[in-house]
Amino acid sequence: MSTSKKLAFIGLGVMGGPMASHLAKAGYQVCVFNRTPAKAAQWLNKHPAQSTTLTPAEAAADADLVFMCVGEDDDIREVVAGEQGILKTLKAGATIVDHTTASATVAIEMAAACQKQQIHFLDAPVSGGEQGAINGQLTIMVGGDETAYNQAEPLMQVFAKAVTYMGASGTGQITKMVNQICIGGLVQALAEGLNFAEKAGLDQQKVIDVISLGAAGSWQMVNRHKTMIAEEYEHGFAVDWMRKDFAICLDQARKINAQLPITSLVDQFYGEVQQLGGGRWDTSSLLKRLQAFKS
Repeated sequence: MSTSKKLAFIGLGVMGGPMASHLAKAGYQVCVFNRTPAKAAQWLNKHPAQSTTLTPAEAAADADLVFMCVGEDDDIREVVAGEQGILKTLKAGATIVDHTTASATVAIEMAAACQKQQIHFLDAPVSGGEQGAINGQLTIMVGGDETAYNQAEPLMQVFAKAVTYMGASGTGQITKMVNQICIGGLVQALAEGLNFAEKAGLDQQKVIDVISLGAAGSWQMVNRHKTMIAEEYEHGFAVDWMRKDFAICLDQARKINAQLPITSLVDQFYGEVQQLGGGRWDTSSLLKRLQAFKS
């Protein structure tokens, strides 16, 4: 794979930082930007051959592809189309790959704005969490122009185990919504099962050892049960972030008249976890909520 393309990466948080690192380690020239300059400086200390800028526009000036991983819809609008946004300098024919988990609405909106300048915009949210980003094992679901996808896909493979084209603009984000909907129900079920086993006087680890080999087994069960049993919730995807994603899911459900009763309920449960002070606990802390009712 040729590494001659010039890249920019906007957003060096928990996910973006490791993703940009994989591109740099693969031999690409990456110009980075982060709203908190200290994070950009920290990243640059690890990758001294790369560069950083003061604005997204400066980062995008010479880029063939711009990767993004920021916070939410308004952050995307600001980074892409704001006063110092990417569209101020990005050349015609270039591509923006947005790895933010956001609404389908903003993806379609940004794709239309980019199209006016002959720039491609791909909505490409990721699944796999912080460890997936660090290990280069993310799953990426992509919406947008298929030709632009085919050109960007080899670069996404640098930090992914699977990259899939889903269709027109917005379909990547809607696929990520399905992902979050499915995760929420699974984590709640696992929390209920572990709590039930404890109250019944069973050895929770032995229970998991048995049932994980059968139809009840899941990624969440295999990867989260040990820390749940140990009541350790300081890793993984935070409750605050999951509630942000659920808000996107529930809003989209209203638009398409889809029923999400379990997601709505689990969203309320995460609200109760936040009230317990667990906004930054990881999503498996649904068990902590159940354990709060020990009496």
